[in-house]
Amino acid sequence: MDEILKRAFELSEILKKKEEILIVTHIDADGITSGAIAYKSLERMGKEVEIRFSKSLDEYEIEKIADENKFAWFTDLGSGQIDEIERAGIDYIVSDHHIPEVINQRQLNPHIFGYDGSYELSGATATYLVSRMLGLNYDMSCISIVGAVGDLQDSNYGKLIGLNRFVVEESVKSGYLEVIKDLKFFGKQTRPVFKMLEYTFDPFLAGISGSENGSIQFLTSAGVRIKENERWLRWIDLSLDERRRIVSEIVKLMVNCKFPFKTIMKIVGEIYILREEEEGTELRDAMEFSTLLNATARYGEEEIGLKICLGERDEVLSKARILLQNHRRNLSDGLRLVDEIGLSEMEHIQYFHAGNKIMDTIIGIVAGMSYSFANREKPIIAFAEDGEGIKVSARATKSLVEKGVHLAKAINMAAEAVGGKGGGHSIAAGASIPKGSEEEFLKVLDRIIGRQFCRHV
Repeated sequence: MDEILKRAFELSEILKKKEEILIVTHIDADGITSGAIAYKSLERMGKEVEIRFSKSLDEYEIEKIADENKFAWFTDLGSGQIDEIERAGIDYIVSDHHIPEVINQRQLNPHIFGYDGSYELSGATATYLVSRMLGLNYDMSCISIVGAVGDLQDSNYGKLIGLNRFVVEESVKSGYLEVIKDLKFFGKQTRPVFKMLEYTFDPFLAGISGSENGSIQFLTSAGVRIKENERWLRWIDLSLDERRRIVSEIVKLMVNCKFPFKTIMKIVGEIYILREEEEGTELRDAMEFSTLLNATARYGEEEIGLKICLGERDEVLSKARILLQNHRRNLSDGLRLVDEIGLSEMEHIQYFHAGNKIMDTIIGIVAGMSYSFANREKPIIAFAEDGEGIKVSARATKSLVEKGVHLAKAINMAAEAVGGKGGGHSIAAGASIPKGSEEEFLKVLDRIIGRQFCRHV
């Protein structure tokens, strides 16, 4: 811990000497929160700051950044492109959590210090560690937790661990964050309880997931109120006894369906509440907040997500909610398409090709949701056209990662074999490959994943 805080201090000292700074960040929840933290901390220092969102930090994008001739702070990206950044002559620092291409003194990355960037430090929490060295920026700690949750850093253990834990504890101590133990299903703040259950697919609850009637019947049989004074009740409206009854009945259902004990235990875990946000809104719960941010980023409206993280509400929040509704509809349509076309299985992987029918910015989310009906013993590989080539998104389950699967390593090797490039994390990764190379890519990837399984045995 001391070494990574020392690196954060060293990078903050570099920033203090710069007057004009360009922030370059990713276009997901982790990236938006990272960019917001960097932006606000520098603005408070009186620096001249600009921010650029990047879907993919490729050679063309790096050249554009170099042409601006400004000091660049790369957040939630950059570690995989250090050589290209330096060849372009860019003066820079990086706060990222993806597997680094090279190790140097200009980046704060958990992998360099022996931590796992998939679970122990996100792009936002890495950026926060630098930000806190620039001044009194403790109020941004809860925003960094939104980024970590949006990156699913709490998914493996039901809570944030490692270096993320340091940020959680600091945020709680500063009064910005509250940690409670509760059901880890999405929508507890804003959705009617039956809708929360209906749209829960991980875990897939037989007779409930995807079924409105099934969800209502489940709640009724458990003796839980669904409505009060003609108003649908949310999870936060229920009594403690009602919540316990629901959890108990879900556990019984999962036991009857022979879910592994480890999976059953993970339905309850830590929930991160932003204390200064209004109860019953998407911004109160870190999980819902991160989904709202993703809804802005996936449709080219990252600035809206950024403004929300910087404290704007009213009209900006209304626009974000509209994007969220659209996002949910597109995910539902995408999942329906995958169900219709089906997944093709190889020896070690399964895949589908959406062509131009699912946006490349949400194909990874749809891939993950497809586990509601797909083979959970194989990683899911999804293809979508992105205008210039083929976007690849890969998703695995926690169980597959425990069996040796590391998607980032496998995807990168397979992509490079066909003239592309990839990266990410053990449980989720992505790549860009030339159009027409999908079949060869799948053959190579299938072999690599097979070797990962064998090494674990």
